Amino acid sequence: MDYLRPLSNTAVDQPTIRLATPEDVPLILQFICELADYEKALHEVEATEESLLATLSFPDTPPKRGAVYTALITPPPTADTPNPIPVGMALYFYNYSTWRSAPGIYLEDLYVQPSARGHGYGFKLLKYLAKQVLEVSGRRLEWSVLTWNEPSIRFYQQVGARGMDEWMKMMVEGDALTRLAEVMATIPDNVQEYNLHVDYVIRYSFGDVDRSQAIEQLEKLLQALAQVGLQVEVRQGDESSLLVFVKASEKRLKRAVYRSRVRDWLYGIRNAEPTPSNSTEPQTEAERLRVINQMITLPEEEGGAAITPNHGEWKNVTAIFPLHDVDTNKKWIRDWSSKTFLSDDDLDQIRNKFGESVGFYFAFLQSYFRFLIFPAVFGFSCWFLLGGYSIIYTIVNCLWCIIFVEYWKRQEVDLSCRWQTKNVSAVRTKRREFKAEKEVCDEGTGEMRGVFPATKRMQRQLLQIPFALVAAIALGAIIATCFAIEIFISELYNGPLKTYLIFIPTILVSALVPTMSAILTSIATKLNDYENHETNDAYDAALTQKVFVINFITSYMPIFLTAFVYVPFASLIVPYLDVFRLTVRPFVSKEHAVSKQSHFQIDPARLRNQVIYFTVTAQIVGFAMETIVPYIKQHALRKYKKYNKERNGKMDRNGDKESPERPVVSFDDPAEEVQFLTRVRNELELSEYDVTDDLREMCIQFGYLALFSPTWPLVPLSFFVNNWVELRSDFFKICMEFRRPVPLRTDTIGPWLDSLGFLSWVGSITSASLVYMFSGNAQHGPNGEPTDIKGWALLLTIFFSEHLYLIVRYAVRVGMARIEPPNSRKERAERYLMRKRYLESTTNAEVDDDKDEDDITSMTQPIDISRTSLEDDARRASLHGADPATRFWMHQRGWAESAKIGAGIIQAQPTNGSVKKQQ
Repeated sequence: MDYLRPLSNTAVDQPTIRLATPEDVPLILQFICELADYEKALHEVEATEESLLATLSFPDTPPKRGAVYTALITPPPTADTPNPIPVGMALYFYNYSTWRSAPGIYLEDLYVQPSARGHGYGFKLLKYLAKQVLEVSGRRLEWSVLTWNEPSIRFYQQVGARGMDEWMKMMVEGDALTRLAEVMATIPDNVQEYNLHVDYVIRYSFGDVDRSQAIEQLEKLLQALAQVGLQVEVRQGDESSLLVFVKASEKRLKRAVYRSRVRDWLYGIRNAEPTPSNSTEPQTEAERLRVINQMITLPEEEGGAAITPNHGEWKNVTAIFPLHDVDTNKKWIRDWSSKTFLSDDDLDQIRNKFGESVGFYFAFLQSYFRFLIFPAVFGFSCWFLLGGYSIIYTIVNCLWCIIFVEYWKRQEVDLSCRWQTKNVSAVRTKRREFKAEKEVCDEGTGEMRGVFPATKRMQRQLLQIPFALVAAIALGAIIATCFAIEIFISELYNGPLKTYLIFIPTILVSALVPTMSAILTSIATKLNDYENHETNDAYDAALTQKVFVINFITSYMPIFLTAFVYVPFASLIVPYLDVFRLTVRPFVSKEHAVSKQSHFQIDPARLRNQVIYFTVTAQIVGFAMETIVPYIKQHALRKYKKYNKERNGKMDRNGDKESPERPVVSFDDPAEEVQFLTRVRNELELSEYDVTDDLREMCIQFGYLALFSPTWPLVPLSFFVNNWVELRSDFFKICMEFRRPVPLRTDTIGPWLDSLGFLSWVGSITSASLVYMFSGNAQHGPNGEPTDIKGWALLLTIFFSEHLYLIVRYAVRVGMARIEPPNSRKERAERYLMRKRYLESTTNAEVDDDKDEDDITSMTQPIDISRTSLEDDARRASLHGADPATRFWMHQRGWAESAKIGAGIIQAQPTNGSVKKQQ
C-alpha cells in the first residue's frame, strides 16, 4: 500500500524527524485541529497555544508534569520547496507496565496531513517511537484508534500492532472527574457510614405466624437465596420481624449479568452480541442492583429464587429494597440546589443510581422545565399587553403543546438509544397473579404456555365504561354540590357567620373528594385485577388509564363547571339554589333571617381566580403536603418512638442517652453495627416510591396549561417557578422520604405520554371555546352573563379548532421526523457498522469458498474444444452415471469458454443484409 512504501536509502530524499520546540506550538495546534476535524470532534477541542506551551515538554528544558513530547516529521527538500515545513506529528508521553516492570510510550496523536500521505511518513513516525521505547529499555508502544477508522486500523495491523479486545478503554473527564476527586477527598474513615457491601435488605415478618412455621419458612427463604449465589446475614428488625441482608456472589453475579445482556441482544436491545469476556461486569450501580433483584425475584426456570413479596408462599416477605447511598445523595442535593438546569451528565448519574424508570421521569421534567421558558416569557408579555383570553396567546399555547408532546416522543427514543434501553418494552415480565384459563402449545416455540382468552378479557374491560360513568357521577355530584353551596354562600347568602360559612365548601371538598377518590381507586385496582392481565406492563397501563379518569374529573371538573355552567347559565341556576335557604333557616334567628341579594351579579373574575388557585395555590399546597409535611412527620415519629422506648425502659440503661455522638444501642446489636442497623430500620419505615405518582402530577399540571391557561396567561410562568423547585424537591423526596427504589428499565414514560397527547387535543377545544365565550368582544347582560353566545357558533369554533389542531400536529410530526436526534444517529451508525462487519465477514467466507471452485468458475483461458473432446466428456459422464442436469452443466467450463461458444453462434448467423436479400 502507498503509505507503507519504503523510502529511498539516500539521505537526500529521507524525511527528517525532530522533537518540537516552543516555536512549533502554532503548528502543533493546527495539526490537533485538523486531526479532530477528521475524527468529527472539532467542537471538542479546547487546546490553545497558551495551554500547549504550559503543558507540553520540549528538549533542552526540564520536563513538565506528564512529560508530553511531540515528534515532527519534515519531507526532504526539493527544488520547489528547498525549506519544507513539518507535515505530521506524533504526540506521546511515557507510561509504565507494572507486570513487566518496564517503561513504555503511549502515543496520544499520530497525524500526517492528507497532502503528504502515501510517502510512508506515518510508518516513519511509528518507527521513531519504537526506537525511543527500546532506548529506555521499554517493552511496549500503545495507542488508541476509533473503531470506524478502518484505514488506520489496517495500517496499524500491517506494522505489527494488534487490537486489545480483552480490554475496554475507560475515561473520566469534565464534571465527572471533578466529582470523582471531590468524592474521593470526602470519603469518611468511619466504615459505619457505608452499606457494608449490602446489596438488598429483605424484611421477614413473623408476628402473625406460628413460631415453628415461621422458622421453617425462614429456612426455606435463606436456602432459596443461597441456591442462586446470594450470601445472607440475619439481624433483628423490630419486635416482629427480621432483617435479611443479601450480598451477591461476584461469580454468580457475572453469570447473571451475562445472561441478562444475552437476553437483551436476542430482543434487539443491544446491537452487538455480548461475549463472556467483556459482558460480565455491571456497567452501573443500577444495573448491578437490577440484576440482583432479578436473581431474587425471577422464577427458578429463569435463574432466580422466585421470591415474590406479599404473594403466595412468600406473604411474610413484606419488603425487598436496596439501601440509600447517603453521602452521594447529600452531595447531589447540595450541588443541584445551586443549578438552574441539570446537565445530561446529571441525568446520567440519576439513571446510573436509580435506574432508567426514575431517569426518564427526571429527563421528562427537565425537558418540560426547559420548554416552559418560552411560554413563560411569551405569556407574561401577553398578560401585560393583551390581558386574558388573547387569541394570539391561545394559538401559540396550543402550538407549543403540540411541539412539546411531539418533541418528547422523539426525545424518548433518543434517551432509550443513549441508555441502551430501546425496545426494552419487548421484554415483558409475566405477572405472578396471572391466572391462565387453559394451556396451549405455542406454534412458534412448541412449548406449553398458559393463556387467557382475549375475548373474555375484552368483556371484562368493557366494565371500564360503567366505572367511568360511576366515577364521573360520584365525583361530579360531590364537586357540583360543593360548587353550588359555595355560590349560594358567597353570592346569595347575607346572613350571620358568613365569614366562617364560606369555608364549608372547601372543607367538604377536602374531606369528601379524596375519600371518594380513594374508594374509586380501590375499585379500579380490583377491576384491573379482575381483567387478569398477563404482563406487568399491560397491568400498569390499564391501571394508569383508570387512575387518569379519576384525576381528570377531580382536577378539572370545578373549572369546567365555572366556565361552561356557572357563567353561561348562572341566571337560570341561581333561583334553584334557594333550597339551601331552607337548610340554614332553622339555625338563624328571625332578626337575622336569610335575605336574598336584590340583584344577583355574576362574578366575572371567578373563573380567573379559580385558575389561579389551581395553578399557584394548589401547587404550593401540594408541594408542602408531599415534601415538607412527610419529612416533619417522619422525624416527629422517630422522636416519639425513641421517647416511648426510653420511657418504657426498653433501651440500654448503661448507654449515654444525652450524647448525640453515640447512638443508643437496642435489640442487642453489635456495637460496631448499631449506627448502620439504626439507619436500615429507619429506611425500612419509609414508604415505597412509585414514579407513577410524580408522572401523574406533571401530567395533570400540563393539563391545566393546555386547557385553561388562556384565562390567565401567567400560568406557564407559575409552572416554570414551581418546576424549578419540583425538580429538586422530588430528588430530595426520593432520597430522604422514600426507600431507595429498585432500578427498573424502561424506554418511555408509559401511558402518560398518551395522556399528554389527549390533554393537548382537549386543550385545543377548551381554549378555543374559552376565547370565544370570554374574549373582550363578548357582550354581557345586566347580571354579567354573556349574551351573544350562539350554540352553532360555539360548535363551529370547536370543529375548526380541532381540525386545525390535527393538521398542525401532522405537520409538526412530519417536521420532527426529519430531525434525527444525536443518540439515535449514533445508534443507527453503530447498527450500520455492525451490518457492514457482518457482510464483510460473509464476503470473505464466500471468497474462500470460491477458491475451492476454481476448477469450474475461475478459468480464464478457454480449452481446446473439438468433436472428439465433447464425445470424451459425454462418455465420461455416462460412465459415471451422471444425470441430464449434470451433463448439461459440463459442456462449458468457465466464463471464457462460454464467451467463445456464444461468439461462434453469433458469427455463424447470417448478416442483416443477407436476410433482406433472401426476403
